[in-house]
Amino acid sequence: MTRSRSQTKQPRPAALPPFQELLDSTDWASLATARGTGESLPAALALLTSSDPVIRQSALQDALGPVTHQNSIYEATMPVALYVAAILNHPAVTAGDDSQDAKTSPNRPTLVRLLQWLGDTAYDANDECVAMGERLYGEEFLDEYEEMRAFRDARPAIFSAVHPFLSHPNADVRHTALVAAIPLIEHPLLTQHQAALASHARHLLATSTDRRHRGRVLDALKAWGHDTSGLEDASDIAAREHYTLLKAARTSREGGYSEDPPFWLKAKPFRTIR
Repeated sequence: MTRSRSQTKQPRPAALPPFQELLDSTDWASLATARGTGESLPAALALLTSSDPVIRQSALQDALGPVTHQNSIYEATMPVALYVAAILNHPAVTAGDDSQDAKTSPNRPTLVRLLQWLGDTAYDANDECVAMGERLYGEEFLDEYEEMRAFRDARPAIFSAVHPFLSHPNADVRHTALVAAIPLIEHPLLTQHQAALASHARHLLATSTDRRHRGRVLDALKAWGHDTSGLEDASDIAAREHYTLLKAARTSREGGYSEDPPFWLKAKPFRTIR
């Protein structure tokens, strides 16, 4: 069977619409979320561009929580992701993100939180998740999981908004953008960015002690065929060895199943998966 994601001729990615247009033109009430419909999303999403950082901070859960539950992709996830991508360069979102102590402040800046959410969501819809789904539910998995397919189709537009932050002066913003970009460039239209991201990854490993960031970029470099033996520090080696032990124990306990699929794969098929 010929799958659209493997075709050699790909259309040019659609431009990212203005955030207000996305907010006004989307029929949010018709879109499913983890809590019913997306009727309340427009008000919460609009608050993400408030000039008050306290309001922005409190709006994050209301805006993103309903489409983030249990690593799942919902009908409302893709339009929310497009909206989030469209406001990344909004003055209210970027305000104050040049602070050198941004990462250690009680509440990480809105820009970092939004970039992290985009990256986490992209990992929940990456090629590895699709491969797991196809092994469990057959080759029609992605065709029938329309919500995930819609998000994956939107990756070029989302990447266009994330890409400028790879050179941001603040390290936390820069590194979070890199981790978000890694799963996005699995899209066939974006694979040419791999070399540039590998260079950013090496810079991160030379300067960052963030365990999560280091793990993500090391995994990416290995997947891209790079030798990472000289890039790992003691914490990387310890984390890798710890994961290997946990994986071996899980394999033994579960009778040979060595992968750790997302919650929605471990629980039951989505409504769109037959």
